[in-house]
Amino acid sequence: MVDEPIRIGALELKNRLAMAPVAVYKATEEGKITPEACAHYQQRAQLSGVGLIITEHLFIAPEGQAKPCQISISRDSDTIGLSTLADACHNNGVAAFAQISHAGGAARKSVMGLDPVAPTAMVSSQAWVAKEGDGIPRELDAEGIARIVAAFADAARRACEAGFDGVEIHSAHAYLLNEFYSPLHNKRTDEYGGTLEGRLRIHREVLAAVRAAVSDEFVVGMRLGGCDYEEGGATIEDAVEAARILAASGVDYLSLSGGWHAWRRAGHEEPGWFADQSRAVKAAVDTPILLAGGIQTPEQADVLLADGTCDIAGIGRPLLKNPSWPKN
Repeated sequence: MVDEPIRIGALELKNRLAMAPVAVYKATEEGKITPEACAHYQQRAQLSGVGLIITEHLFIAPEGQAKPCQISISRDSDTIGLSTLADACHNNGVAAFAQISHAGGAARKSVMGLDPVAPTAMVSSQAWVAKEGDGIPRELDAEGIARIVAAFADAARRACEAGFDGVEIHSAHAYLLNEFYSPLHNKRTDEYGGTLEGRLRIHREVLAAVRAAVSDEFVVGMRLGGCDYEEGGATIEDAVEAARILAASGVDYLSLSGGWHAWRRAGHEEPGWFADQSRAVKAAVDTPILLAGGIQTPEQADVLLADGTCDIAGIGRPLLKNPSWPKN
C-alpha cells in the first residue's frame, strides 16, 4: 500500500510515505535558513522516494524558540529563506509541509533571553536541559493567548507565501499546545482549562485563525500528542474525543505521537509505538491519520497501512541516518 496515492484536503500525495519531522538545527543563530539546512532536505527529497516531507519544528515567536539554531518562521523576512527549502522539495517532486511550533514551558531563558510562557506556571518535563536561572514559565493570560493564536496564523501565512503545500501545527512532545491539552500540565480554572473542550479551546482558535490566513487549497494538519501514557495524563479515550473535536474544527489530517514523554514510548521497540492510539482514533474519524515512531522498513510501513492502523507512515530517524532509506 505504500505506493498508493492519498488525498489530504485539496492535495494528492503520490504515495503514503512521509518524512516525519526530526530537528537537525542547521539554521543560523538568528534562525535563518542556511545552505546546509536546504541541502539536508533536498538530499532526502531527491533520494528517499517519499511523497511528503514535513519540516522540523519552526518557531513562530521569539519566546517560543526551543533550542539554538532552530529555524524561524516568526518574521516576514523568513519567507525568503523558507521558499528555498520548499523549492528543494518541490523540485524533486515531493510535497512539503512546514511544522509550526511554540515551545511554551519547554523554552528556556538561557536560549532566547526571554521569559518562557505556558498555560500554567510550572516547569515542563521538556526542560530537562534547563540551566540555572531559567526559572518557572509565566502563566499566559487571555491577551497572551490571543497573541500566540495570531502568531500561529502569521506563521501559516508565511509558510503559504513561501510556497509550502501546508502546515502541521505542533501539539505534541510537551510543547505549548500540548501543555494546554495535557491535564498533567494544564491546571487552569478558566475557559482554557478543566474539561477536554476547555483544554482544546486554544487549538480550535489556532485552527480557525490559521484557516482564515491561508488559501483554500492549503493543507492544515496537526501533530497531536494524544496520550501521555502516565497516570493522570491524557488517555487514548481523550485522544479519540480530541480527534473528533479537531476534525469538526476543520483539521485536514492528524499526526499522532506522544505527549508528556515526547516522541518516545518507554518499553516499546515495535514498529508504530503509538499504534494503539492510532487505531482508536482512525476508527472514530474520517480524517487521514499519520503515524510515526519505530517504523524501520517499508515492509513494516506496509503492514501498518494494510491493517488499518494509519493512512500515512511517517519515517523519522531512519531517513535522518540514510537519505536513500526507502529505495535501498
